[in-house]
Amino acid sequence: MSEAAIQAIDLSKTFRPAVVAVNGLDLSVPRGAVYGLIGRNGAGKSTTLRLLMGLLRPDRGTAHILGQGLKDAAREVRQRVTYVSQEQQLPWGMSGENLFEYFGTLYDAWDQAYAVELGRRFDVDTSRPLGTLSGGDQRRVAVVLALAARPDIVILDEPAAGLDPVSRRQLIEAMIDFLGDGGERTVLFSTHILADLERVADHIGLMDRGRMMLSGPLDALQGGMRRVQVIFDGDRVPAGFEIPGELRRRIEGPVLTAVVRLTRDDQLSHLRAQENLRLQEHPLGLEDLFLDLMEPGQHASGEHESFPWWRTS
Repeated sequence: MSEAAIQAIDLSKTFRPAVVAVNGLDLSVPRGAVYGLIGRNGAGKSTTLRLLMGLLRPDRGTAHILGQGLKDAAREVRQRVTYVSQEQQLPWGMSGENLFEYFGTLYDAWDQAYAVELGRRFDVDTSRPLGTLSGGDQRRVAVVLALAARPDIVILDEPAAGLDPVSRRQLIEAMIDFLGDGGERTVLFSTHILADLERVADHIGLMDRGRMMLSGPLDALQGGMRRVQVIFDGDRVPAGFEIPGELRRRIEGPVLTAVVRLTRDDQLSHLRAQENLRLQEHPLGLEDLFLDLMEPGQHASGEHESFPWWRTS
């Protein structure tokens, strides 16, 4: 992989009245990556994708795809990017077949044979008007349109929303085939289905409250994250005590439980050597990592935090 295919710097967007959807977001998707964007509802994922596509104007910051702001990019650049929104609106009076033909006039690299093949693979009756199809079938048609244009960049907002497990598997397999056709494709997609993400993504970004909490190669993040529990001999955690690399903490009496990002083999060695505490480490899968980071943290007093708790160290 080379330079970033998709990049946002200090990206911010606020909706009235004072709803901060994206707050100083930095995002970098390497060329050729499959990047999964995860986060709770309201984390700002959909707004981020719309800002990248030029469908919203940011209050601050920049959003570039292939080195340009897409809203003002030339046609030859915009042709290299496709997008499926979470609430895709298709022309209900047209059939899938008609829509495939129409898209063939819009995209120079449109692959009609591939569109027909995907329609059959997804078991969608493309001869029927789109308005008579189920929501899931309309979703499948939207994905076909995005992939059959043979773009360099595909952006998908919750592509598996409303799909049953069989259809989700078909979608993942279609994405894998699309990525393996010999071109250097880049895919950015948001999802709540972590099992699907683990099957296809090689990079992930975890958003919360409009900001990027964690971002990087999936293998590196999974391999370097631990749930670390420190149990002190007394009745409380000493004031000012911190675990190197902790991203989030919860304190209950003498027990500190933290999600820790390990960057060195000896990062916790000085804690293991201390006699006034016990140290326990547990590896974290992606789902455990997501749940641990999303669970509200607490102060030592037991009160829930009222401020962002992520740390960059």
